[in-house]
Amino acid sequence: MTRELVAAACRVLAARGLTDGLLGHVSLRADAERLLVRCRGPRERGLADTEPSDIRLVTLDGAEGAPGELDGYVPPNELPLHTEVLRARPEVRAVVHAHPPATVAADLAGLAIRPIIGAFDIPGARLARGGVPVYPRGVLIRDRSLAAEMVSAMAECPVVLLRGHGLTSAADGVERAVLQTISVDRIAALALAVRAAGGQLTDLPDADLAELPDLGAGFNVDVAWRHELARLGERGHPSWLDSSP
Repeated sequence: MTRELVAAACRVLAARGLTDGLLGHVSLRADAERLLVRCRGPRERGLADTEPSDIRLVTLDGAEGAPGELDGYVPPNELPLHTEVLRARPEVRAVVHAHPPATVAADLAGLAIRPIIGAFDIPGARLARGGVPVYPRGVLIRDRSLAAEMVSAMAECPVVLLRGHGLTSAADGVERAVLQTISVDRIAALALAVRAAGGQLTDLPDADLAELPDLGAGFNVDVAWRHELARLGERGHPSWLDSSP
């Protein structure tokens, strides 16, 4: 189910408006030297129409991960964005690169991702409380040198914003990496709305943040992911999305 999972993640990102057209990609570590990643093929139609056949096995250096694996498919130009995270952080299994408009706009407006929310999105509040760093270069991360700069800016955080570009999210699984992306963009959109309404952004008090319960991965990841797949099903996407990873 791994190719299906990565393909579903691409479609979730598109359905949530976090990628546009051909932009963005998702990867999943296969082993120490290889990863599954969304590639562009001869019938490229964009992330919203990603199928399991678009997910290909490649090495960390971008070569075929198995004989005939690419077969007309091309890894993303920004493959180093994925592979350098996987090289530097062995605990990471999945990487998402997306171009969420609200996230980009908020960063350009000087609005950091801060814990301005509480029970509205508990995982998002916890993520924001830890701080979300920014890689300040709006470049295409297409070589290991630029990717290393991004990884350095990211440090041990789960998400890094890419100025004028998007974000990179890393996690122990594809589902969490996607859900982190959704949470960050939700906070960014709220920050923009508050400022547009003339309000001030205020961090939730530490006492309130400490009071937020940890509802566990069963709810924060498993149930949340089933919801994202259900949203896709309502849009008439293929039946393979109905299978829970």
